[in-house]
Amino acid sequence: MKRHQERNLEILTAIGEGRPLTQRALAQRLGVALGLTNLYLKRLATKGLIKISEFPRKPHARKRLRYILTPKGLLEKSRLTYDYVAYSLRIYRRTRETLRETLSHLPGNGAKRVVLYGVGEAAELAYVTLKELGLEPVGVYAREAGGDFLGFSVRAIDEILDELVDGVVVATFDRPEPHLAHLSALGIPPRKVLTLRRPLPADASEQA
Repeated sequence: MKRHQERNLEILTAIGEGRPLTQRALAQRLGVALGLTNLYLKRLATKGLIKISEFPRKPHARKRLRYILTPKGLLEKSRLTYDYVAYSLRIYRRTRETLRETLSHLPGNGAKRVVLYGVGEAAELAYVTLKELGLEPVGVYAREAGGDFLGFSVRAIDEILDELVDGVVVATFDRPEPHLAHLSALGIPPRKVLTLRRPLPADASEQA
């Protein structure tokens, strides 16, 4: 699913919730600039997916905008939701297969101390797959420390020590190359690093 489709779905979902909604609040929800949010809303209105009206109608009153999902917008929201679910299932199945293939050799090698590098849906999937293989993660790391995830306190990846881990699972659906480079700089050998997506060959990643 393309980025603009994901944002359209998020906007239509937010409007469909029926709660008062400002462009600023919507921009924060989307994680984009206010001007870009305004552009998305205008495009959706032009397509007839939403209706933008001013209120209150009293003279001299400070006007505010109300966003309403049209019948056409409701159908589009349903279509995008279906596409998103189907896309997510494909990603999960493909990632699960890759992860099982990548991790399957760990128990046989006597690997016991495996950690997750990342939080979110990808890390949850990696956690479940590890459990299926009889492996229990011993820690969760991220770029910056903070919060809890899956019962672990999230630690900064810069704190990781090579001699204390048998494997590091880079738990992200994004390209893993930047994370691999960072782990290499921290002294973690490539043989200990496992990814949800297959890394590009060295020459290909240099050209990308």
